[in-house]
Amino acid sequence: VQFVESGGGLVQPGGSLRLSCAASGFTFSSYAMRWYRQAPGKEREQVATITFAGGSTNYADSVKGRFTISRDNAKNTVYLQMTSLKPEDTAVYYCHTRVNFFDSWGQGTQVTVSS
Repeated sequence: VQFVESGGGLVQPGGSLRLSCAASGFTFSSYAMRWYRQAPGKEREQVATITFAGGSTNYADSVKGRFTISRDNAKNTVYLQMTSLKPEDTAVYYCHTRVNFFDSWGQGTQVTVSS
């Protein structure tokens, strides 16, 4: 299982970013996908989840209404559209899946929200 994440960067408060996570090494369309984030000095937290076919999503309360998770199973890619970004969204963002009871993580992409 491998992931290549992209799309992070520096953005002003109120701005938007779209993260991408390209997956390989497993049958992407058969597994739920998640985005997590970890801010300095804090535990990693689950941000959003999408089911294998994309029919159901869930979000942390802190991002509900601002972030949207989606997936393109033809491209083996999961996305996280982030809008109305706040300084407290600053973190390293990771994509994740669990295949055969093993957790797999991307390398992470840094998102910094600052003026």
